[in-house]
Amino acid sequence: MKRIIRKAVTLLLIYYAYMVEYRAELILWVLAGSLPIILMGIWIQASQGGQFGLSPVDFARYFITVFIIRQLTVVWVIWDFEREVVEGKLSPKLLQPLDPVWHHVAGHIAERFARLTFAFPLVGLFFILYPQAFWIPSLDRFLLFTLAAVLAFALRFVIQYTFAMFAFWTERASALENFWLLFYLFLSGLIAPLEVFPENVRKIVMFTPFPYLINFPASLLVGLPVDVGQGFGSMVGWMLVFLGANRLLWRAGLKRYSGMGA
Repeated sequence: MKRIIRKAVTLLLIYYAYMVEYRAELILWVLAGSLPIILMGIWIQASQGGQFGLSPVDFARYFITVFIIRQLTVVWVIWDFEREVVEGKLSPKLLQPLDPVWHHVAGHIAERFARLTFAFPLVGLFFILYPQAFWIPSLDRFLLFTLAAVLAFALRFVIQYTFAMFAFWTERASALENFWLLFYLFLSGLIAPLEVFPENVRKIVMFTPFPYLINFPASLLVGLPVDVGQGFGSMVGWMLVFLGANRLLWRAGLKRYSGMGA
């Protein structure tokens, strides 16, 4: 166990050192994820003249939480894996006594620590400019949110890594992610809280993995009504589904990759 921990720490430190070399790029990526803050202004204005069941302060808290979740759960593994397969860079990693996925996991986790250094000051600036939205969640809600955010990142990573397996069959596996992104934007709670959706639509959406990537953890922290048991159960269930599909595609893809002479 000590050897595993030591190797994991070493891998994280290596990727963290790599990530901080691109501090200017990280700042740009943090700013690129500021869509929730823009949408916040739109929904605050709309809530003043409409009946959405949420106050302007509720919308402000929700979307600043969405901004934080987006910073915690951003994933790009499909583009890295696609390039490794197309350029043959996956071959050296297959010779190592470590599943290649752990390189991607370490890179994503290390990037979180580097990214949040720039994201949290923006959150602090927001509360300075809009102090009425500031709140301190209860400890239990904060702990549930933390767990939900970790699972949301894991689920998003597993989903995208599963799509990445199609790089063994096509040079544009990332096109699947672009198609998935259309549904992700509208059904995850990024564009609007699911509370403003018609009830029939909301019930259907809850059977998909999308709400658990953003809306569920955000609602936990803000205090919007959610079914905690169903939420966490659905996250674990969808994760197992995509993990199973991932392993099947990985085995089949490796046979094809070897057959191509890699």
